Amino acid sequence: MTSQHRHDRFVNLHRSGCFVMPNPWDIGSAKMMAGLGAQALATTSAGHAFTLGLHDMGHVSRDAALAHAADIVAATPLPVNGDLENGYGDGPETVAQTVRLAAEAGLSGCSIEDTTMRAAPLSYDFDLAVERIRAGAAAARALNRPFVFTARADGVMIGAYDMDEAIRRCKEFEAAGADAVYVPIPASLGDIARLCASVSVPVNALAAGPFVRHSKAEFAAAGVRRISLGSSIARATHRVIHDTVSAMLHEGDFSGLSVSMKGDEVEALMDRSG
Repeated sequence: MTSQHRHDRFVNLHRSGCFVMPNPWDIGSAKMMAGLGAQALATTSAGHAFTLGLHDMGHVSRDAALAHAADIVAATPLPVNGDLENGYGDGPETVAQTVRLAAEAGLSGCSIEDTTMRAAPLSYDFDLAVERIRAGAAAARALNRPFVFTARADGVMIGAYDMDEAIRRCKEFEAAGADAVYVPIPASLGDIARLCASVSVPVNALAAGPFVRHSKAEFAAAGVRRISLGSSIARATHRVIHDTVSAMLHEGDFSGLSVSMKGDEVEALMDRSG
């Protein structure tokens, strides 16, 4: 698959229906997810940070995040969306430069948050948040190739503002040129449906926390076009590490390893990824 085909495919996935976009954290997990039939992948800032022994949210540099993204892009023929936090800086031009670098890394799209990555204020004020998205969207349009630019309103998730404000921001993000919008972990699926009804661009939903009880069909019925997993799969993997290793070390119990896949099964999935 050529790079152009990969980028075209990502755009086309957003035009109708609802698709699941899992988030690998290394080359092996990317290959496994592709081998299992994923249509597109996305990086996860938290999942990547964990592999480096770091905390999420601002502890991985832009250079390191983009080098990691390039590795995920090279691992499979699938389109990849980059979780690029707040764009690695406050200013609109920094966001624009991050978008340009994301394209150079081979990404088919990226997501930019309105989170400051600081203790206070938690989110950028409304006008600056919109200007940052406008700059990122303009940079994406100037690439002269398909690139899905997603604007995230994270204030609900981090307690900075309510759903009404999130919708107000997403409507302005759309007007500023965002190709998709994303409000992680609102109070209910009804809130996601309200967001979908308020904008005309595709909406991404996060299957994490209380939302894991909803099916793909339920997300689709709410109007969601794209479902991502964030760090959910990475954290599920870390739960297995925690539980099985704790049982081994403190109880001498190795039974948790009974869920392990055979090595040749893992290898077969990775071989199917291309």
